[in-house]
Amino acid sequence: MSKVKVGNFEIGGNGPLVLLAGPCALESLDRCLYIGRTIKEICGRLGIPYVFKASFDKANRSSFHSFRGPGMEKGIEMLRKIKEELQVPIVTDIHETYQAAPVAEVADILQIPAFLCRQTDLLYAAAKTGRVVNVKKGQFLSPSDMRNVVDKLHESGNEGILLTERGASFGYNNLVVDMRSFPIMRSFGYPVIFDGTHSVQIPGGAGTKSSGNREYVEPLVRAAVGVGVDGLFLEVHDNPEEALSDGPNMLYLDKLEDLLKDALAIHEIVRCKA
Repeated sequence: MSKVKVGNFEIGGNGPLVLLAGPCALESLDRCLYIGRTIKEICGRLGIPYVFKASFDKANRSSFHSFRGPGMEKGIEMLRKIKEELQVPIVTDIHETYQAAPVAEVADILQIPAFLCRQTDLLYAAAKTGRVVNVKKGQFLSPSDMRNVVDKLHESGNEGILLTERGASFGYNNLVVDMRSFPIMRSFGYPVIFDGTHSVQIPGGAGTKSSGNREYVEPLVRAAVGVGVDGLFLEVHDNPEEALSDGPNMLYLDKLEDLLKDALAIHEIVRCKA
C-alpha cells in the first residue's frame, strides 16, 4: 500500500492510526480552537497523528436556511489561524473547482464530499493543486466503484489519495456501513479512512435538517478498526446540542479519549496480524 505524507507524518502502510477530527462546520474561532486544542492534547497523550477538520461551507444542507459556515474567504483565514495556533495539518471540503487553488494554500488535505465524488472536474482541480485529496465514497456507490475515482486522480497525476467510507444508503433516511468496503477499497493501494460520525447520520430525518444516532458511533468505530483502516474521521463537539451543523451525529468531546484508546488497542492487534 502507498503511504501518503501529511505534515510530518505518513498515513497508510503499517503505520499508526491517524485521526481527522473537529467540528462539522467552522463556528466561532474561539470554539474551534478550544475543540482542536483539546483533541490535539488527547492525540498527544495517545501518540496519534492529528489533522484538524472543519468545513467553511456546508453546501449540501437540507434547507436553504440552514447554517452553512463563514464562506470561503473568511473560512480560509480562520483555518489559517487555527493551523498557526495549533501547529497541525488541516483538512476541509471543497465543492467547486474554483475553490481548489485558494483553499490549497492553507489546507493540507482537500476533501471531496460524498455527493460530489464522481465529479471529474472537481477531482481534477483538487488533484492538480498537489495537495492530498481525500474522497468520501458516495452513499450511492459500491466500494468497487471507487476504483474509477482513483483512476481519475491517477490521470490527474496525483498519488496523494485517501478514500473514506461514510455509509451507504439503505432505503430512505438511513445509512448502513458495509464492512467489506474497507478491504475492497484498501485493495486499490491507498489508505482508507472511516467516517464514524456521518455513518450514523439520518439524512433529512428531521424534515428540514438531518438527524442522527450518535450512540452507534463507538461500536461502528471499533468494528471498522477491527476490519482494518488507516485512520478515523470524526466530527467532535464540546456540546453537540449547540452545534450549528450535524449535532445529532457528532461525538461528545469528553467521550473521544476513551474511544480512541479502544481503537488503538484494536488497531495494534490488527497490525500484528497483518
